[in-house]
Amino acid sequence: MLLEFRTKNYKSFVDETVFSLTAAPKQTGLDYSLLKEKVKGKTIKGLCSSVIYGPNAAGKTNIIGAMDVFRSIVLRGNIRNSEEKVSPNPASGALELIPNNKLEEPDTVDFSIDFLNNGLFIHYYVSMDLGGFLDADYPRKIVSEDLVVNGECVFKRNKELKIGSFKSIQSYMADSLKQNVEGATEIAKNSLNLEELFLINGFKLIFSPSFVKMMTDWLTNQFMIIYRADSMQLIKRFADPQKQTVYLEKTTNKAAKLFGINSNAVGYVVSEEDSDAKLCSIFNNIKDKKNAAMAAELFESYGTIRFINMFPLVIRAIQTGGTLVVDEFDASIHPMALMSIINVFHNDDINIHQAQLVFNTHNPIFLNSNLFRRDEIKFVERDDESHHSILYSLSDFGTTGEKGVRKHEDYMKNYFVSQYGAIKNIDFTPIFEEMLSNGSEG
Repeated sequence: MLLEFRTKNYKSFVDETVFSLTAAPKQTGLDYSLLKEKVKGKTIKGLCSSVIYGPNAAGKTNIIGAMDVFRSIVLRGNIRNSEEKVSPNPASGALELIPNNKLEEPDTVDFSIDFLNNGLFIHYYVSMDLGGFLDADYPRKIVSEDLVVNGECVFKRNKELKIGSFKSIQSYMADSLKQNVEGATEIAKNSLNLEELFLINGFKLIFSPSFVKMMTDWLTNQFMIIYRADSMQLIKRFADPQKQTVYLEKTTNKAAKLFGINSNAVGYVVSEEDSDAKLCSIFNNIKDKKNAAMAAELFESYGTIRFINMFPLVIRAIQTGGTLVVDEFDASIHPMALMSIINVFHNDDINIHQAQLVFNTHNPIFLNSNLFRRDEIKFVERDDESHHSILYSLSDFGTTGEKGVRKHEDYMKNYFVSQYGAIKNIDFTPIFEEMLSNGSEG
């Protein structure tokens, strides 16, 4: 369960920015959407969903991009550039794209994450000196790195490495290591690399490969980040695939039929030339009673294909208790279909593994007090002078006073009259008036 993500100096988010999925105090109503878990006798309340609003170019995608970059850096274990195109986010591979392009002096890029997994409250923080914007040849280094589990510091790295307590992760430690922590610490100190994360390298190799595997498994399989959902293409791979074979996923196919398809079914076909299975529309041939398949993009709508590509990730999140973060969640998909997906995450009888859904949108239909708690509704605003982005929650306004937000208010109406900010008045009329008066576009 994701509880909090922080970033600093990631693109337009220059100041430290906190994206919280921890329930804010004194928020009543919609209690069914709360996720509760006990750690060391303390009940932690998380949110099962969050929606992010803001005008174009405000930074909505940047907050999701920051999560994507952090995840990518941790999984590869270093701050060197990666040539692998594992994400449509260029900054995940070319780290010189991360620092804010308006800063005159380089500042550190910071990330931290708080999450619950296997009964442990895990906090991991890393601060990196990446130089300035587009400075690809800058000698990068890890400035600081901390791992805290259940409130106890496991290690802290600044100019020196300090090993703390292993009490909270005893079950992940090898018995042989427990007898020689001092010797292992000296080896770890002497093997630090300025461009490599200690967590993924020294700590993993010397102290606890099983604990690091637990963390990276969560980042790989349960922290699902879809950056630029409009470019998402799900390619299926099957063990020992049979050529010219149609693979139908029962649940996804049922959902696709409810959503609306132009064929009899949708499935994945492995061709003679390629071992990857591609999404196809399946037709029943009336004459010979055989099935025919063609590439789905030739027959299905763009919205249908986007839905079919995304829906298996929704299934995986619900089945595993994963956190699904989607950029432009609502592009080309009908709001009623999206509303149904949101309601699945809010349904205690279905969301039994405590899955979470986070997405940004321009669609005001989700600004509804009967659908989202105040602490689940986030806004991103960008300052016109500094071009810095800020992130805040509807619950930050409180419930009393002139700017207070009451539960049953019309959030959508208030948003469009700029009561919450994060909205921009745009009028293209003067541009066309000037164009017409000049007699040409030039």
